[in-house]
Amino acid sequence: MDFLASPEFWLALGQIIIIDILLGGDNAVVIALACRKLPPAQRTKGIIWGTAGAIVLRVILIAFAMTLLALPFLKFVGAVLLVWIGVKLLAPDEDGHGDVQGSDKLLAAIKTIIVADLVMSVDNVIAIAGAAQNAGEHQFLLVVLGLLISIPIIVWGSQLVIKLMERFPMIITLGGMLLGWIAGGMLVTDPVLANHDKWLWMLKMPLDSTTGEVTDMIKYGASVAGALLVLLAGKIILARRAGTESAAAGH
Repeated sequence: MDFLASPEFWLALGQIIIIDILLGGDNAVVIALACRKLPPAQRTKGIIWGTAGAIVLRVILIAFAMTLLALPFLKFVGAVLLVWIGVKLLAPDEDGHGDVQGSDKLLAAIKTIIVADLVMSVDNVIAIAGAAQNAGEHQFLLVVLGLLISIPIIVWGSQLVIKLMERFPMIITLGGMLLGWIAGGMLVTDPVLANHDKWLWMLKMPLDSTTGEVTDMIKYGASVAGALLVLLAGKIILARRAGTESAAAGH
């Protein structure tokens, strides 16, 4: 237990908690969006079980964080999934809601939370793993402690967002666009796209001369494009659905 007296341990733990707090807002939005249509009595269950599942998967991901850095197309696939989730949040399926059992809705919300958090955790996992490296052999303990401390923050944040969404429906649209924003930034930072020899000669993306990575301008541009893509796709789906319903009502 001597490590508890180590300043490096507490400094690294503080860094991990701060990272979780700063990035927990995105997770709170996803949790709130996934649970917003659940009956009030089931919302807490959806939040707790969805968050618990997401935390378990995140711990597993962190254990393989260094490997994740080298996996090609990981962020690319994650970006595509995030766009899909964002569009589904803006234009949720309405078919069969009256026939769906409450437990089915709860399970669907839990799955949405876990999948979205799994995708969004890539950058968060890497950041936490980097902060924990300063603690030597107690890295995994730091990760678990940091996540356990952050769970109440994420849960309380999601409940607050649910209440805000009930009062301000625009938050749903902004939440979907936020997922698109994250997806765009994630896409252009995939290790495959950062490989000069294989891809950049085709894409012609400018790189930062110091870091060798894509420039901030490219990252922000891709983030904006992702947000607009989710918004546009969601609006198109809703418009087509409304047109179909109007035509059906006319007959």
